[in-house]
Amino acid sequence: MTGKTVVVTGGNTGVGFHTAAALRHMGADVVLTARDPAKGQAAVAEIEAQVPAGTPGSTAWQHLDLASFRSIESFAERFADEHDRIDVLVNNAGALLGKRSFTEEGFEATFGVNHLGHFLLTQRLLPLLRAQPGSRIVNVASEAHRAARGIDFDDIQRERSYKPFRVYAESKLMNILFTRELARRLADVPIHAFAVHPGVVASRFAQDGDAGGLIPWFYRVFKVFMRTPEQGARGTIYLASAPSIEGRSGGYFVDEHEKTPSRYARDDALARRLWEASEAWVAARHP
Repeated sequence: MTGKTVVVTGGNTGVGFHTAAALRHMGADVVLTARDPAKGQAAVAEIEAQVPAGTPGSTAWQHLDLASFRSIESFAERFADEHDRIDVLVNNAGALLGKRSFTEEGFEATFGVNHLGHFLLTQRLLPLLRAQPGSRIVNVASEAHRAARGIDFDDIQRERSYKPFRVYAESKLMNILFTRELARRLADVPIHAFAVHPGVVASRFAQDGDAGGLIPWFYRVFKVFMRTPEQGARGTIYLASAPSIEGRSGGYFVDEHEKTPSRYARDDALARRLWEASEAWVAARHP
């Protein structure tokens, strides 16, 4: 990865942190994003302290809040001013929220952060990705997508019913559909898109007070049976760096292995509809 520039959203903790650290050890110039400056700076310091002397590359952090279109635009503009390329974009950040809440633009927050924020971010960074042939976009999805039965376009704001895991599962389905449609639209461009399931990871996910009900309890009680964040990062690291995945754009992976997602995740018409709806949602709130 020497000489390559990598962006990892939510790279200050969990799977994102270990993805950023591993790619930095491989010689990449890694930019991790965080909402909290102290956490971003601490993650950079921890990664750099572990890198052997003389290893090429660098680690830096930039502020990014995926629940804010203003923050996304600011990040993209700032990044383009400082860099002329992106070799790998890892859309890793995500949320599972116990209570219905909203992004800055008024979108239901799980949908807004997990899908729509990364949709807009990817659009804004595409010029830099296009500038580097062979660049990659890795979207961190989840096997939880199998619990989703399509997308409820008529209640995307969850005004009728808000069930945390169901909303999360649908957002993870969106991640895979977005990957599929992105790969189709970039078929004639040397940019590759992949979706990956990191496994059920014993990280801080759902443990910081945002998730409600039995979800935090589940993560605490069954933590001993879960993967470590290092293990959870394997698939993302593989898709970001392995030379053997050329020609597999649009695929859904678990670790190093391509896997067949749910039938809803393979619905090309649904993927196109989600893309077009996402463009409309962004335009309506962000002209």
